[in-house]
Amino acid sequence: MLYGLKPYPLPFAARDFVTQEVKDLLSLGVIEPSDSPYCFPIVVVKKKDGSMRLCIDFRKLNAVTVFDAENIPRQEDLFNQLSHATIFSSCDLCKAYWQVPLHPDSRRYTAFQTPLGLMQWVRMPFGLVTAPVTFCRLMRLVIGQTPDLLSYFDDTLVFVTSWQQHIVALRTLLTLLRRHGLHVNPSKLSIGSSSVEFLGHMVSSGTLVPVQKKLDKILQLSVPVRKKEVCSLLGLVNYYRHFIADFASISAPLSDLLRKGTPEKVQWTPRCDRSLAEIKRLLSSPPILIIPDMQETFIVRSDASDFGVGAVLLQDRDGTLMPCRYASRKLLPRECKYSAIKREALALVFAVTQFQRYLIFKHFFYRQIINLWHTLEQVLQRMHAL
Repeated sequence: MLYGLKPYPLPFAARDFVTQEVKDLLSLGVIEPSDSPYCFPIVVVKKKDGSMRLCIDFRKLNAVTVFDAENIPRQEDLFNQLSHATIFSSCDLCKAYWQVPLHPDSRRYTAFQTPLGLMQWVRMPFGLVTAPVTFCRLMRLVIGQTPDLLSYFDDTLVFVTSWQQHIVALRTLLTLLRRHGLHVNPSKLSIGSSSVEFLGHMVSSGTLVPVQKKLDKILQLSVPVRKKEVCSLLGLVNYYRHFIADFASISAPLSDLLRKGTPEKVQWTPRCDRSLAEIKRLLSSPPILIIPDMQETFIVRSDASDFGVGAVLLQDRDGTLMPCRYASRKLLPRECKYSAIKREALALVFAVTQFQRYLIFKHFFYRQIINLWHTLEQVLQRMHAL
């Protein structure tokens, strides 16, 4: 059963900020005074730029909320639609969640205590467990199956191959947003560009490149002291692991620091230094991936080392094999004992399994199979010699 929760003590230095923030939300019609029997505590979070953000701790409410099975689009699926696009426009919705009204019967469950009394949300707040999927459903209903348009939460993209198509698609998008009463943030609007930032990548004429400002964060990473800092470091670089061949083997010394039983204060070794330096080196000149063309033939390559297996999905572009995606993983302790031929076979299985969404129902080539066959022949010859 859900009950009202005692509010957390509000820091004195944050009291004026919270009061002003509540007044602003009231004037915008985002919240309203409440007489609800429920109450959730306020949390004031300091942002990286030094300013403060007002948050609500909805964990107790989320624990009893009915699960929503609406599908959230996979980034990989979205990127694959952009393989032929050359002209892009993108827009962000302004305070996206606040553009979704809450049902009057649900507002009482979102009440929170403020210096100005009990308030409740009129618009969908951040922090509700069903808020992301609710917004995804809204954008699916707004955009639907409209050609040359796609969205990921509040990021909406127009992608076409000609200027005439672009004008039609952009007019369609703006008409749909106006029809549903959705507002765009003008400071995050880009129209008619040959490249566009989308989901942490720069997209341009069938290629993907990491965003430079995110790469700068990785290049400026310092040596972590505790496990939590190692987790943050790996979380940051993992987002771009599909740009790095054999990432799992390269980052193995870092991920080993998180093994169960290792001390909370990490023991940074020269191997860890070399691992972090290699990751920075590989990302220092922005790597490029091509966006897969599902009408073309794929080529798969794989490799195995003493620490991991890796694979790369390739396609031919103007006579040159270009990588679409890299994949890798560490070897399990029992797999490290495999012979070289078994590790190569494991890499083959890993490659086909990892890229199966691209390869199922299609003909593809595996470039390492000849080398693998020669190795098998050599093994058989040695067995006969014995």
